[in-house]
Amino acid sequence: MALFEEEMDTSPMVSSLLSGLVNYTNLPQGSREHEEAENNDGAKKKPVQAPRMGTFMGVYLPCLQNIFGVILFLRLTWVVGIAGIMESFCMVILCCSCTMLTAISMSAIATNGVVPAGGSYYMISRSLGPEFGGAVGLCFYLGTTFAGAMYILGTIEILLAYIFPAMAIFEGEDASEEAAAMLNNMRVYGTCVLTCMATVVFVGVKYVNKFALVFLGCVILSILAIYAGVIKSAIDPPSFPICLLGNRTLSRHGFDICAKLVLEGNETVGSKLWELFCTSKFLNATCDEYFLRNNVTEIQGIPGAASALIKENLWSTYLTKGVIVEKQGVPSVALVDPVIDLDQPYVFSDMTSYFTLLVGIYFPSVTGIMAGSNRSGDLRDAQKSIPTGTILAIATTSAVYISSVILFGACIEGVVLRDKFGEAVNGNLVVGTLAWPSPWVIVIGSFFSTCGAGLQSLTGAPRLLQAISRDGIVPFLRVFGHGKANGEPTWALLLTACICEIGILIASLDEVAPILSMFFLMCYMFVNLACAVQTLLRTPNWRPRFRYYHWTLSFLGMSLCLALMFICSWYYALVAMLIAGLIYKYIEYRGAEKEWGDGIRGLSLSAARYALLRLEEGPPHTKNWRPQLLVLVRVDQEQNVVHPQLLSLTSQLKAGKGLTIVGSVLEGTFLDNHLQAQRAEESLRRLMEAEKVKGFCQVVISSNLRDGVSHLIQSSGLGGLQHNTVLVGWPRNWRQKEDHQTWRNFIELVRETTAGHLALLVTKNVAMFPGNQERFSEGHIDVWWIVHDGGMLMLLPFLLRHHKVWRKCKMRIFTVAQMDDNSIQMKKDLTTFLYHLRITAEVEVVEMHESDISAYTYEKTLVMEQRSEILKQMHLTKTEREREIQSITDESRGSIRRKNPANPRLRLSVPEEQVGDSEEKPEEEVQLIHDKNATAFASSPQSPSDEVETAPEKVHLTWTKEKSVAEKNKSKSPVSPESIKDFFNMKPEWENLNQSNVRRMHTAVKLNEVIVKKSQNAKLVLLNMPGPPRNRKGDENYMEFLEVLTEHLDRVMLVRGGGREVITIYS
Repeated sequence: MALFEEEMDTSPMVSSLLSGLVNYTNLPQGSREHEEAENNDGAKKKPVQAPRMGTFMGVYLPCLQNIFGVILFLRLTWVVGIAGIMESFCMVILCCSCTMLTAISMSAIATNGVVPAGGSYYMISRSLGPEFGGAVGLCFYLGTTFAGAMYILGTIEILLAYIFPAMAIFEGEDASEEAAAMLNNMRVYGTCVLTCMATVVFVGVKYVNKFALVFLGCVILSILAIYAGVIKSAIDPPSFPICLLGNRTLSRHGFDICAKLVLEGNETVGSKLWELFCTSKFLNATCDEYFLRNNVTEIQGIPGAASALIKENLWSTYLTKGVIVEKQGVPSVALVDPVIDLDQPYVFSDMTSYFTLLVGIYFPSVTGIMAGSNRSGDLRDAQKSIPTGTILAIATTSAVYISSVILFGACIEGVVLRDKFGEAVNGNLVVGTLAWPSPWVIVIGSFFSTCGAGLQSLTGAPRLLQAISRDGIVPFLRVFGHGKANGEPTWALLLTACICEIGILIASLDEVAPILSMFFLMCYMFVNLACAVQTLLRTPNWRPRFRYYHWTLSFLGMSLCLALMFICSWYYALVAMLIAGLIYKYIEYRGAEKEWGDGIRGLSLSAARYALLRLEEGPPHTKNWRPQLLVLVRVDQEQNVVHPQLLSLTSQLKAGKGLTIVGSVLEGTFLDNHLQAQRAEESLRRLMEAEKVKGFCQVVISSNLRDGVSHLIQSSGLGGLQHNTVLVGWPRNWRQKEDHQTWRNFIELVRETTAGHLALLVTKNVAMFPGNQERFSEGHIDVWWIVHDGGMLMLLPFLLRHHKVWRKCKMRIFTVAQMDDNSIQMKKDLTTFLYHLRITAEVEVVEMHESDISAYTYEKTLVMEQRSEILKQMHLTKTEREREIQSITDESRGSIRRKNPANPRLRLSVPEEQVGDSEEKPEEEVQLIHDKNATAFASSPQSPSDEVETAPEKVHLTWTKEKSVAEKNKSKSPVSPESIKDFFNMKPEWENLNQSNVRRMHTAVKLNEVIVKKSQNAKLVLLNMPGPPRNRKGDENYMEFLEVLTEHLDRVMLVRGGGREVITIYS
């Protein structure tokens, strides 16, 4: 293996990898992920006994125990009585189909690799990302917690209603107060039971696990007793007589004999039932009118499976709150204006019922399908056991529920089914009346099964919360990740008990059930979504061993879950979605950055690919055009951005919309400087985040800056998502740079953007631009529109004024009129144009008449050309360069001595631009040549390595500001051609100047005078940027023209269009 010696230092051998995988064991629930635990240095693995649980004990039975619960024993008979067999059958099929489809999706996810601690939370978070995982995990936690509250309420209801009714603390004086008294009893006893259960869980979970099989045995025994009772009812129906007054069902609490009159000795007197409706037991007593008009009859409550009762219970009988439960088809004499007294011994409906309400109450009876996946660490072969056991458990429970619906409707009288608390059958549990050998089998069995289910909920919910907390995706929950030394989640148990107490204070089983239905349905919905997303994306790691799944089944399951949420309760559904949405946004905003290879990340990539391909179909329409910026910034030796104000301006210009790429270039080779490039990228990202610039950063390493910038301009972006505008800062010290390549690079940048049809924005005095925290309370943004650039000059101020920094600034547009132009008409046309563009701005037309060229202009041109000549000499040999420079400087000295003989040694050099200084420099200095110790220049562009020495002599020229002002004042007076001749006679060196340069300098000087006069106090000045000369001979002069054009202005943005219209008057 000598060939792979270097790789072995960082990559493990295959044998080591396989050994680690074989010894792998799932961590206990709530522990941190196995990837992090295995990386702990010095952590010695403890020998763990291999798990031995198979499909039956590890998955099938736990799922049965969690699915069968309180609803089956306490509410299913009532649901069948209210909804009828047909609608109940549809309800069961709907809910069981939802869980079966979810189980198929869950099986695919659970068999796609190892599922450690966290169960369903782990599956969802690793499939849909930390945001969805945290939101749905917390919803699942809340659902499990409220399930605990529901089980405890079921336990108390069985205890007080069917086992020990005398234990009630609160009792109502009349029937209207009995319901409130019962709720208060539920609250008191529920709190006591919750405290006891939480104490048991805190002391030791092992006791809960040991008794789990006992509780499961109670459930199975109770179900078998029901089926045995059904079989016996077909042969020998049990005796549970129901007393009817007319067609009204009577409650058995106040009487024992179902008759109006009884024989006491030789005298016929009223029965106890008579006394309930009359003032006394004597026959002459005043009685209720309905009681007198109708007869009392007695029917069997359990006619048995052999009776034809199934036809009668086939259809629904929905009731409103407070109505009497009546038997259809029994003759009765109705009253014209009946007055119902709740104190009379009738069986009343305690709530208004409808189909959607029944779905919400019933759905918790099919939850609990995650029990197998939560125990994946205890299974011998989890990838085989989880699908098989879960699907078999759902099939078994679905068969039990469907058969129960049919058998209840076939065996039990409808009025008994609609009697929620069994008042008509002497206060017995309705399903218990059908059981064999005794109703107490069901009562005791359901009591212990609900106790066990409540303990299981209080055991599982804190561990789920602990798993979420230790993942670190929800910062404020991290405290709940701590616990006892053995890992028991103490703080999570405390929070779970507090939330569970909220459900107990609600006190009504029928109101708590829809709440937990919402949270479970949301969890199941996202399990289906996770499977559908992974299947459709076809990610390489999606290789589940469970093959019997399809994305259409997952999508159907997701749609069914969403539909059931709104069927159960639309307002609970909206509240649950709001809670999940808030958690999602919180994790997105404050949560830890996690990369779990989730499907949402893959979905984003697919969506981005699709969008990019769509963008390739053609260029954007003018109405959709916005500046997609490539911002070129410079970093210093420590990889910090030199001018962060460029990114502030980018943020103000973009306002978070469109594309922004921040690029920078480092000189060198990639192998030597890739670490510096990474640091530069990190620095750019930090600054972008601080300035709230949403975009990307890109650092290129190149042998020289020119090529690096060219690469950025050509290759930044991807497909249709490419920049159309380049933002760059003005090379402010270009005159003093030791390397003349600075301004050459800038001019080449201008040429490349023009060739690439890209717009160019050049900011001058960028350090004076406002930061994002500054505000302009007033001021103007001035636009100098000289040539048409496609509308960029109009669009940029409009975009800037959307930002709070520039919001209060007004927009002014200036345009220049020549001699032949009609300025009045131009103003009208421009005003109309802006009106059609829907842009509000002041309009002003500035007239620039052709004037004579001033001496100041000639001097400016002379200094510029002298500098150009000296720069050209940099490529000559040392002797030739010294000779040429000497001749130029002699002419310059002679010219300036004639102009100002008092200064024998004058300097003409521009110091580095001092941005923000309050005092102006007394002289505008232009440096002609460099010092003796300056860095050598390249002898030719083709051979940058050849070095040349600089001139040993330093010669300076000066053009003072006072003289420039004087010359400007002179130029304002009319000058005749004869006087121009005199100027040439006075300054013979002017005759040799390039007249094209003179004209350009004249335009720059005159235009600058007008701009300074009109816009000196403007907060920002935007003006057209003239293009560089077509031949490269005048490149060095181009920078001087731009400098003269923008001098004495604080904030300037030179704008050059990309050759296309960017703004339109059409809708």
